[in-house]
Amino acid sequence: MTDKIKEKLMLLYPDSDIDKIYSRIIELITDFKGNKKRIKDFSEEDVILITYGDQFRGNEQKPLKNLKMFCDEYLKGAVNTIHILPFYPYSSDDGFSVIDYEKVDDNLGSWEDIESFSQEYKLMFDFVCNHISSKSMWFQEYLKGNPIYKDYFIEVDKETDLSQVVRPRALPLLTEFDTVYGKKYIWTTFSDDQIDLNYKNPDVLINMIKILLFYIERGADLIRLDAIGYLWKEIGTRCIHLEQTHAVVQLFRDILDKVAPEVKIITETNVPHEENISYFGDGHNEAQLVYQFPLPPLILYTFINENSKVFTNWAKTIKPVSDETTYFNFLASHDGIGLNPLRGIVDEDEINKLVFTTIKRGGLVSYKNNSDGGQSPYELNISYFNALSDASEDVDIKIKKFLNAYSIILAMQGIPGIYVHSILGSKNYCEGVIQTGQNRSINREKFYLEKIVEDLNNDYIRNRIYNGFIKLLNIRKKSKAFSPKSEQKILDISSDVIAIIRSLDKQKVFSINNITSKEVKLILDIEEIGATKKEFESLSDKVDIITNDKYIMLNLKPYEFVWLAYE
Repeated sequence: MTDKIKEKLMLLYPDSDIDKIYSRIIELITDFKGNKKRIKDFSEEDVILITYGDQFRGNEQKPLKNLKMFCDEYLKGAVNTIHILPFYPYSSDDGFSVIDYEKVDDNLGSWEDIESFSQEYKLMFDFVCNHISSKSMWFQEYLKGNPIYKDYFIEVDKETDLSQVVRPRALPLLTEFDTVYGKKYIWTTFSDDQIDLNYKNPDVLINMIKILLFYIERGADLIRLDAIGYLWKEIGTRCIHLEQTHAVVQLFRDILDKVAPEVKIITETNVPHEENISYFGDGHNEAQLVYQFPLPPLILYTFINENSKVFTNWAKTIKPVSDETTYFNFLASHDGIGLNPLRGIVDEDEINKLVFTTIKRGGLVSYKNNSDGGQSPYELNISYFNALSDASEDVDIKIKKFLNAYSIILAMQGIPGIYVHSILGSKNYCEGVIQTGQNRSINREKFYLEKIVEDLNNDYIRNRIYNGFIKLLNIRKKSKAFSPKSEQKILDISSDVIAIIRSLDKQKVFSINNITSKEVKLILDIEEIGATKKEFESLSDKVDIITNDKYIMLNLKPYEFVWLAYE
């Protein structure tokens, strides 16, 4: 470990006293007090719920207690991991502008409430390591001229040419602040309230390692590195995915491998696929999970066009990187549907069709600045339920399409992540956009616990979708064929369907989804599927199957999907 850590430090700080920096890191490792027993490997039972800490209010108690009650009553057994989005005191961006990394927002609850989750669920914590709130003590002390925090942030001459810097937002890269030394222009990648940290200062790295270890002591099983791609800045470059950024991720991994090897790192990089999977490193030295960002726009594209060809061609290229890594498969999250990961898979005209369809279905579109001075669509802001369906469609068709889409990611190799609004069948929250002025609020509605419980029992859409999810999840966790380590084969059967075979040892699952509004009749080669006539005849009570010695004839109704298990 010594050589690994020092190697990264020499790359990051070639002109510094490496031994001094290294000794400070070793001191943090020595003082680490984590003792939680954790499950080391992922399995078919792993499903991650994505939710805000204040998702459920009322009941005369703090929201984290309400969230725990909801999970225990409605999700326990189907979901085993909770990603509570940033639950720290914050000043904007629904938690991603952190004021104090080491506190739980008192409006949500306490560390004891977080601990209550960790007794029964695995937990994913957000490590918002790229930036901090302008209201944080660190930045306020910087403004006051405290020399300790002088180099915690990035001052840039406003005349500096920053045209090469990749921009994720249509906002200024530099923000002007008044300090005791006069006006300063500070690097703010995401907003004027989110101040980028200066990792060229070793003190920043040391303090962030301290926070990382603190989260593990507090029960984190997964560490989500938010916006990690932008971490290191070198003027004159794109300032994204730099060698130094990867070195920091590798350094975090080195430390976790020493103190808590069961804890997994997941990187959040909403970028094209090849850039995204670069955070696996060599398969053993960086993140164990990366978000499968092409899935949300690609599945949407597939259903809108009622054609699976693009998806099938893309999915065939997805291969395991190592036995230590896998993908985090999701469709909806607290953010919108990112379009950058779709670039390079379909052309810009096809992306513009998604934009048009999103607007037609009541959604919004966010844009980013380009280096040529223009703008391009960056994100679709719409609930995934609304994104998939036209208003004119029958409600039962809408529900079938929605569960169909999710069954695809549940069948794919990786760990599935389900946003709380998906499992609740939520629709566009336009009132929230009016209240906040933020496009992303359309998918961030909060509920009173009593009202959502009532809806789950009485609202047709919520009830059908919730029960549909629970059924799928309970089936999924019983088959080792859905293990992240099982083999995956994508079949190119027809542009009307998505067909996936998952297999581990003798267990196999054949997942097939009709992604069209028409009935589909398929003639399948038994040898290609790897089944026998007898095995499929035993499944004939579950789906319309006719077999002979070589072929299976399978009929699927509009948007019907099936999981056929056999050995």
